[in-house]
Amino acid sequence: MEGLPTTTQAERRWRSKNLQTSKPSLVMAFFSCVAWLYVAGRLWQDAENRTLLSNLLKKNIEQRPKVLTVEDKLMVLGCKDLERRIVEVEMDLTLAKSQGYLKHQLRQSESSSEQKLLAVIGVYTGFGSHLKRNTFRGSWMPKGDALKKLEERGVVIRFVIGRSANRGDSLDRNIDEENRKTKDFLILEGHEEAQEELPKKVKLFFSTAVQNWDAEFYIKVDDNIDIDLEGLIGLLERRRGQDSAYIGCMKSGEVVAEEGRPWYEPEWWKFGDEKSASLKTYAHDDISVGSWIMGVQATYIDDNRLCCSSIRQDKVCSEA
Repeated sequence: MEGLPTTTQAERRWRSKNLQTSKPSLVMAFFSCVAWLYVAGRLWQDAENRTLLSNLLKKNIEQRPKVLTVEDKLMVLGCKDLERRIVEVEMDLTLAKSQGYLKHQLRQSESSSEQKLLAVIGVYTGFGSHLKRNTFRGSWMPKGDALKKLEERGVVIRFVIGRSANRGDSLDRNIDEENRKTKDFLILEGHEEAQEELPKKVKLFFSTAVQNWDAEFYIKVDDNIDIDLEGLIGLLERRRGQDSAYIGCMKSGEVVAEEGRPWYEPEWWKFGDEKSASLKTYAHDDISVGSWIMGVQATYIDDNRLCCSSIRQDKVCSEA
């Protein structure tokens, strides 16, 4: 009888054995697939991170200056605090200078028992005035050790002169040689000595004197004036401590507008009701100083003992 196909016992054992053998293989294949997915994911994530870091690094390099500034170097070196302290010290030094604590002033205060000087007297002179200077040194102006002793009393006297238009020529060398012997010059290195530059000379003299010496008074004297030094010192002693005092032989009157007349002022039109408010130099040094003083709210003191041409017996100056 034809029957259905039958499975032999040997075939059943082979199939059962083959099924048992394939289960571990399936499990291993599953875990292999999972591991592959994990590794592929990590590799993709790492690649994305590398791309992100690369972009950030590139952007940072583009933004960073090719040359490090001082600020960058200080930050790298950790010197920011030191820089701040240096700035503070510099500000303190600037403040001290503005209040009069200059190197030259400290030396002057030491030589005058740490007291403020009474006066700095600048005597105008020129390259051709050697004989006049010697006359002054032999009359009212002390010299040598006597000049140093006067400074100990608080009074400094210096001949004031600029430099030659031809720097370093015989005129300059002669003044330098004379100053080495007498030590009684204030040489204005930034000023060119010339008659028409007298207003600028007086401005530079006052600014230089204030920087070099801390004094109650700063006095300008022309080289055609003799001084009663003790009388002048007494006059100033009685005015010591009077702030913003402008003392002199005050003169008033018309502004000379006619060329050729004494004290002619080419810019006469700037005076009167429409005064110029700028710090300007005029044709004459005394006029220039007077115009500057008008702008600093000084106390004007008209003392005719300083009128050198007067007939007063107690005047402290006279025309040489």
